[in-house]
Amino acid sequence: MIKSKLLISTVLIGLMASGSAFAAKKVHRWKLAETWPTNFPIFGDASKNMAKMVKEMSDGRLIIQIHSRNKHKAPLGVLDMVKAGQYQMGHTASYYYKGKDINTMFFTTMPFGMVASEQYAWFYHGGGMELMEKVYDKHRILAFPGGNTGNQMGGWFRKEINSLDDLKGLKMRIPGFAGEVLAQLGAKPTNIPAGELYTALERNTIDALEWVGPSLDLRMGFHKIAPYYYTGWHEPGAELQFMVNKRAYEKLPKDLQAILKTAMRLAAYDMYTLSTHESGKNLASISKDYPNVKIKTFPSDVMDALRQANQKLLKDFAAKDPLTKEIIDSQRNYVEQVRPWTNISDQAYLNSAK
Repeated sequence: MIKSKLLISTVLIGLMASGSAFAAKKVHRWKLAETWPTNFPIFGDASKNMAKMVKEMSDGRLIIQIHSRNKHKAPLGVLDMVKAGQYQMGHTASYYYKGKDINTMFFTTMPFGMVASEQYAWFYHGGGMELMEKVYDKHRILAFPGGNTGNQMGGWFRKEINSLDDLKGLKMRIPGFAGEVLAQLGAKPTNIPAGELYTALERNTIDALEWVGPSLDLRMGFHKIAPYYYTGWHEPGAELQFMVNKRAYEKLPKDLQAILKTAMRLAAYDMYTLSTHESGKNLASISKDYPNVKIKTFPSDVMDALRQANQKLLKDFAAKDPLTKEIIDSQRNYVEQVRPWTNISDQAYLNSAK
């Protein structure tokens, strides 16, 4: 009898212990909506890498399933889907949503703004994360840097840009604040998802487009239609965003919150290095295999007009909303602080190493 009681006690203790282990092993299953098509390189890699790291670091306690635009059919609807809780996460670009909230666009990139190293410093040490949290709070979303492309090219054009007159009436796919700037000079900017860009250019729906740079542009085939490839001004450091439903995030245990934030930050860095690698490799391929591509810089009068239009718009936008002004002032002040160091470190080195 005593032995039986001891055996029963041992079994109960074992069941209790396994029950505790089971409770500790509770699996949280999330879905992430990305703006990109299925298996889209570099951008899509960032989502996959993040989800893989989360699964491994959490020992399978947080599983994130990725739905591409092919699945959810709303490439530019990620913010709304995450806000509504339809998806716990999203991977997209913040400036796609300037029509819903003008203050979102400042967290991707700004014309004549910060390069990637400066932008990351602003996010993590210059108040950028706090301002992004303030903007997204009313959408019940937490936003995090999601991968930088580095300095982007100015776009693919069917015809050479020789003067300001060539911009008038130009139909161009260009999102964010840069589209507002070009509109001031008579262009007709529009925003088109990645999967529709080639077709729009091929069918003359647009006359020109900007996408990223050699890292992604070459495989899109734009050079087959538009041979003029211009250097950039509009996206000196384009940062994607991971969007997280705030309520879903708060329901996670603290350790899973930390794991998620760590994985997002590392995946963002990995995307930046991969984009840099692929751009260098593909630029060499353009020079060797596609001699018809003419890499150009915009004429000085066009660049001057773009800068002037950009400054005027920043002033106008800052006057409309206190939070907009706070973000613009923060970015401007940070550039004034950090750019001298960029100039005497990276810029001076590059100039002397020619």
